Amino acid sequence: MPQESSSAPRHISVLKEEVLQLLDPQPGQVIVDATLGVGGHGLAILKKLGETGKLIGIDRDPEMLALAKRELAGYPATFVHGNFENLPEILEELQCGRVDAVIADLGFCSDQLAEPRRGLSFQQEGPLDMRLDPTRGDSAADLVRRLQEKDLADIFWRFGEEHFSRRIARKIVEARKVAPLTTTTELADLVRSCVPRQHGVRHPIDPATRVFQALRIAVNDELGALEQLLKILPDCLKPSGKAAIISFHSLEDRLVKRAFRERETFEEITRKPRVAQEEEVRHNPRARSAKLRAAVLRLAATR
Repeated sequence: MPQESSSAPRHISVLKEEVLQLLDPQPGQVIVDATLGVGGHGLAILKKLGETGKLIGIDRDPEMLALAKRELAGYPATFVHGNFENLPEILEELQCGRVDAVIADLGFCSDQLAEPRRGLSFQQEGPLDMRLDPTRGDSAADLVRRLQEKDLADIFWRFGEEHFSRRIARKIVEARKVAPLTTTTELADLVRSCVPRQHGVRHPIDPATRVFQALRIAVNDELGALEQLLKILPDCLKPSGKAAIISFHSLEDRLVKRAFRERETFEEITRKPRVAQEEEVRHNPRARSAKLRAAVLRLAATR
């Protein structure tokens, strides 16, 4: 088997050992990494699958796929540029049939967040884009430019649980009459101006965080894609096949928990979600908010 790259991407996959424990990959199995990223979970799984196994790595971001191909070079892996909500069609095109397990990490790669031109973070100025797949769909700037005030407020409240959603939406509509909002810093500064902050009190998160989360979810239809994945999993897994999903906020976790507790379809492996231990959080702070749930497809649920 090949050696790991000495110039690995900056991203560190969360809960890697927990994923391996719950999925328990065996030689010869076929496993889907539905959010391949730069290949962190995929590489760990491939080492367990051996030369007779196979990993199908899917990602919406062609740049992440390119990094993953470099990291997983020489391993038995198939790379697919696509959305996991289309998993049945992807498996059919690959003439693969049902698989032994599916893993999905719903977080973002550090490599994506660190690239200003992706517009996923307001820590650096960049275009207000936020698309996971930059080759298709509307950008965040497009939504901010054309959506009505009520629709913007609904997005900020529904996907970001932002208490000042209406105030922020109103300010955006006023601002765009003068000039369009096109950069991350412009939007972040506008949001901060709408959220009251007590002088001298340190707040745990930047006021712009919830709005950026909400826009990102809307731009990429993240919750819609997750709902579809959970719906189609029974058609993609072998009898007693396993699914593991890592979420990073309550909106995602609620959907996963509800789906995995459908007793006619799944048997939960994790009654409570697995979370990162103190040592992992110390080395990888983004692991702090990660929640891992896993389930086994019941035999009777195989359609």
